[in-house]
Amino acid sequence: MDDRNALFSQQTFARSIEFIWREAELLDRRDYRAWLDLWDTTGFYVVPIDAQTTDYAATLNYAYDDHDMREKRVQRMTSGYSASASDAARTVRTVSRFTPTSEAADIVEVKSAQVIVAHKRGVSTIFAADLTHKISFATGEPRLAEKVIRLIDSTDALSAIGFLL
Repeated sequence: MDDRNALFSQQTFARSIEFIWREAELLDRRDYRAWLDLWDTTGFYVVPIDAQTTDYAATLNYAYDDHDMREKRVQRMTSGYSASASDAARTVRTVSRFTPTSEAADIVEVKSAQVIVAHKRGVSTIFAADLTHKISFATGEPRLAEKVIRLIDSTDALSAIGFLL
C-alpha cells in the first residue's frame, strides 16, 4: 500500500471512531432524532439473540430494524406513551477496542466493545457487547450502513433493553 492510501485509511479509520463516539453520545443524551440522521436509509440496526449468526433475516433477533422500523422505534421512545419513553433509563456508554476489519467501496467496517451502564429507579445495570459498525462514506459524510450489537449475555433473559440502540 502506498503512503497516500495508508494516510487515507488512517484518516478514514479515525473519522469512523469519531463517528461511533458521536453516535454513543447522541444515544446517551437521548437525542434519537439526531441518531436517525446518522443512518443511510438502506441500513440495518441488529441485536441478534444468537451471537454467532450472520443471517439476521433468517434468525430471531431482539431487533432487526430497517429505516421504517428505526423510525417507529424512535417514535415509540419519544412519544411519552410507552414505558421505555416515560421512565427511560439514564445511560453512559463507553466504546473502545476499535479494530478495522475491512474497507472497500466506500464502506468501512469497525469492530469494537461497548459497555453501557443504565440507571433507572435507583438501580444500575451493566450491559456489555461486541459491536460491528459498517459505515458508508459514499456521500463524503459518514452514514451507518449497519450496526450489530452482540450482547455477551444475549441468550439469557433480558429486560428493558429498548434503549440499547
